[in-house]
Amino acid sequence: MHSCARRRQNGTAAIEFALVFPLLFVMLYGIVTYSMIFVAKQSLTLAAEEGARAALNYQSASSAAAALSARSQSACTAATNSAAWLRGAANCTAQAQACSYDASLACVEVTLTYDYASRPLVPTLPLLGLALPGTLTSAATAQINPENLL
Repeated sequence: MHSCARRRQNGTAAIEFALVFPLLFVMLYGIVTYSMIFVAKQSLTLAAEEGARAALNYQSASSAAAALSARSQSACTAATNSAAWLRGAANCTAQAQACSYDASLACVEVTLTYDYASRPLVPTLPLLGLALPGTLTSAATAQINPENLL
């Protein structure tokens, strides 16, 4: 009688594993995917901050507008170098304009954007890609006193 009950239990562990494994796999996939998204977003934030810091460095120029343009280019170079591990897919824009809170000051805003939908860090699974962000964006601003431009 004991062997008959044992015979009926053959394969139940395999069936239970087959039912539970997809759920465990999706949970592990979600943890890894969102961890990589968090790392990429944090990296973009730090790179944008590094670019804003680079905009504070003196650039030799003949006019204030040329100095702001040179600082903006320097900011994007520093930001893209800091986010180089994203396979060069981080797009940088740096705009020099009057600060919104004080028009007498100049602000350089560095914005980094990564198109996660076209270049995911972890391959996407069908239907699970709907819960992932399309783009990752981060920005940082440096305030510059116009008297210190030239």
